[in-house]
Amino acid sequence: MQTRKHIKIAASLLTLVLAACSRPAPYAPAAPAAAAAPAADAVEGQEQANLANFDDLDYNVFSGQKWDDFPKSHAADIVVHWPDGRTTTGLETHIADLKQMFVYAPDTRIKQHPIKIAQGSYTAVAGVMEGTFSAPMPTPDGKTIAPTNKAFKLDMVTIGRWENGVMQEEWLFWDNQAFMKQIGLGQ
Repeated sequence: MQTRKHIKIAASLLTLVLAACSRPAPYAPAAPAAAAAPAADAVEGQEQANLANFDDLDYNVFSGQKWDDFPKSHAADIVVHWPDGRTTTGLETHIADLKQMFVYAPDTRIKQHPIKIAQGSYTAVAGVMEGTFSAPMPTPDGKTIAPTNKAFKLDMVTIGRWENGVMQEEWLFWDNQAFMKQIGLGQ
């Protein structure tokens, strides 16, 4: 039941993002059918390349903390929208934020994308992020929260807007309340 709910959420989010971000194309006379087929093949090829890049990003680069490999999938000036409502700009900031996840859960990983959708310059993947709260968690006031050694397993969705083979903008979605509850810090 949860999986169906998340599929509907992912599909709805992708539809909303595509509708909000799509721009009408300038008028051009219709191309002959023969010319349209290679263009469609090129778009589909780029969509599949973006999805493959995303798989490598989550399964290998993010999960393996290979921070120097992030430029393979992220633009230097990437805009990232986080589940807590904040937005950041720049790859260095994005990597610094991601590194913080590994401070308290060094085994954080994403190893599956059961749903992968691509349309034009957009991708949407639903995945499962797992890890264990096994090290002290820093807090904004300079203190730490002792680890509970509890595991977490969160459904997540990432929507990306791609240009020239890298994401220019990324939307991250997961349930922070469920996360806190799973690691023993929430109700």
